[in-house]
Amino acid sequence: MENKGVLIGAIIFVFASFILMIVGLVYESYKAKQSRDLAASIQTESTPVAVAAARDFSMYKTLVGDEGREMVQIPEGPFTMGSRDGDPDEAPEHQAFLKSYYIDVKEVTQADYDRFVKMTKRGKIFVPVFEDDISKIMKPELPAMGMSWADADAFCKWAGKRLPTEAEWEKAGRGEAKRRYPWGDEFRTGYANVDGSEDGFPYLAPPGSFEAGRSPYGVYDITGNVAEWVADSYDEAYYQKTPYRDPKGPVEGEHKVIRGGSWRENEHNARLTKRFQAKMWRTDSTIGIRCAKDAEERQVDSRQQ
Repeated sequence: MENKGVLIGAIIFVFASFILMIVGLVYESYKAKQSRDLAASIQTESTPVAVAAARDFSMYKTLVGDEGREMVQIPEGPFTMGSRDGDPDEAPEHQAFLKSYYIDVKEVTQADYDRFVKMTKRGKIFVPVFEDDISKIMKPELPAMGMSWADADAFCKWAGKRLPTEAEWEKAGRGEAKRRYPWGDEFRTGYANVDGSEDGFPYLAPPGSFEAGRSPYGVYDITGNVAEWVADSYDEAYYQKTPYRDPKGPVEGEHKVIRGGSWRENEHNARLTKRFQAKMWRTDSTIGIRCAKDAEERQVDSRQQ
């Protein structure tokens, strides 16, 4: 009888262990499903880059610059520059007339800038302060940044181009209307890479990532990603005395103008009329390059390539 009791106890133990194992497997399967559902919900919520309806920019002539990068022609004519409800140095709102010119469709990348450095032996990108692992923003496909105004100017000249004027930069982003952003008057998440990670990028984004945020002429990232050096020296009161035709900024000045709010700026500072200034020697993870070129200079039409 004693052996029979031991046998029954062993059977009960094995059966109970089996039941516990089945319950454990079911619980682990449930937890795994919950984790997958949570990950899926997070992924769904973190894809804010807006999907744009297809727009046709083929009416604007394009060309390929000496360094192989695409440019778009901005047509001759007037546009509204500045703002009556922005910062003091954005006023007064005024008309400016620009002759036709070309401007880069996308910001200069680090791969582009590296070729320039190798061929000219000029100094490499230098970012004095960055709060995270610097390797996160040092990638060939990301926009070039960390160069001084003189370096940006030298890059554009090496490419057979020049830095755009402040007026040229603003018209390329704004068109002839009084829009605050390249797409309209209201800021929209997923249209530009600005402060925060809601747009899908905590820091820099590869140029051309925001199709919905293209300007009326098809220019990418004119708002956000990196701000951009322009040719002009800075004068807070320049708009009060600016010429109507092809304004080029003050003859002299201690600071140079930077346009186009970067990945660290808020909605207010990402407006197309917002003006920034910096010493010529400044290098920063938020300042990059976009080049321009006079339209009358002959180049190769990219649609003939």
